[in-house]
Amino acid sequence: RAVESVLAQSHRNLELVAVDDGSHDDSLAILQGFAQADARVRVQRQPANGGVAAARNAALAVARGNYVAFLDADDWWHPAKLERQLASLRASGERISYAAYWRVAEDGRVLSRVDPPARLEHRDMNLTGLYARELGDVPFRRIGHEDYAFWLEQVRRAGAAVRADSAEPLAWYLVRESSLSANKLRAARWQWTIYRQVEKLGLLRASLCMLRYVWHAFAKRRRPRRSP
Repeated sequence: RAVESVLAQSHRNLELVAVDDGSHDDSLAILQGFAQADARVRVQRQPANGGVAAARNAALAVARGNYVAFLDADDWWHPAKLERQLASLRASGERISYAAYWRVAEDGRVLSRVDPPARLEHRDMNLTGLYARELGDVPFRRIGHEDYAFWLEQVRRAGAAVRADSAEPLAWYLVRESSLSANKLRAARWQWTIYRQVEKLGLLRASLCMLRYVWHAFAKRRRPRRSP
């Protein structure tokens, strides 16, 4: 579903770098099938499972586009996601764009709609990000919340980011009860590590950021305003 949602984008001029992270099922064959059917797909095979950071870095190493967006295998995009985010970048002059998204359960239930503010600054979360390569590529670190640490640095470089001009969410994020992101205590520990060891925040400021993180975590889980 993730690959299909990328190939169905209204913005047709794109490159999809699909990373097989040392899978032992038929994932590689499926990806190769997409590549044979569509020249925009390139498959990168990892010799062993290296985790999220290694897979992201492998993709960045071979990506050729002027803009980059990431998509996990469980998630998928609205057909107009790239088109609307690129339009927002052109209209605003910013170099990072993001959008609202749906959180959905494995059984298809909509858990909540996440609506970020109209403008993000450093230390704000960015789950649907699209960034201009002119910012430079930031290597992903092998720590919990790799994506969060990545976007912290990119938004720091850009100064701010702009929300896509779209009345509807542009992505669906699958929440698995067995996934790492569903383990709230572990996620909170990772977040604290980023504040203290990556951001080098003092104890008081890190604590305030942690309170904000907890508040946002609860806000993301509020009931949806409507179904997608």
